[in-house]
Amino acid sequence: MKIIDIHTHIYPEDIARKATKSVQDFYQIGDGAMDGTEQLLMERGKAAGISQFLILPVAIRPDRVQGINDFIVQRLAQNPNLIGFGTVHAAMDGITDEVQRIMDLGLKGIKMHPDSQRFAIDDLRLFPVYEQAQGKLPIMLHMGDHRYDYSHPIKLQRILHLFPRLQVIAAHFGGYSMYETACELLKETDCVFDISSSMMFMPEGEAERYINIYGAERMAFGTDYPMWDPVQEVRHFLDLKLTPEQKEQIAHKTAQRILHL
Repeated sequence: MKIIDIHTHIYPEDIARKATKSVQDFYQIGDGAMDGTEQLLMERGKAAGISQFLILPVAIRPDRVQGINDFIVQRLAQNPNLIGFGTVHAAMDGITDEVQRIMDLGLKGIKMHPDSQRFAIDDLRLFPVYEQAQGKLPIMLHMGDHRYDYSHPIKLQRILHLFPRLQVIAAHFGGYSMYETACELLKETDCVFDISSSMMFMPEGEAERYINIYGAERMAFGTDYPMWDPVQEVRHFLDLKLTPEQKEQIAHKTAQRILHL
């Protein structure tokens, strides 16, 4: 079965281990075995049977946005197994210019992490981004965390109402650590979800229940490397009590559709 990993992160070699530890400390989770390097992602991804990887950058500071996007473009040029999104920051100058540059560079979408970037999904400064991206670029959003309000699913519900042609990928079943709230608020919307950083936190049968509520055609596979080992995440996914057709859909078909692969 073809598998596309729609949720991964890599960092430059010289800072990869430090950056990975910082993210794992932020969440107080992670298996501790992954180092955030592209090399290890390729090794573990190959062992897991994953053929393509969507790289998702995040700029904690607005002055780092362009350099981070340039790093992603550089890695894509060297590795045909990688697909890349760009990132923006609500506090940056020229945010719509950077969205245009992301499109000109051939990146497939935009990633934002409201909790670590410290701005809300419905921050008015992002409205020009949503307007510009409608019908052109999907936006991947980290979603949910009971410790913060930046990425609460109700904020995404509002944005999807205001920007009906916007394609959003709502990470972590639409709401990390608040899955039921996310389901109630987002099940009637048109967004897509990934299954990353979620299956291990759900009681038995819960992942399957949410997949059946949302529909497999709205679900995509993701590992959230380097938080987790791709080999283990593929194993968790294949162990889910789903039909072969549902697994095929989640493994690669949803990603191929929304990324135009």
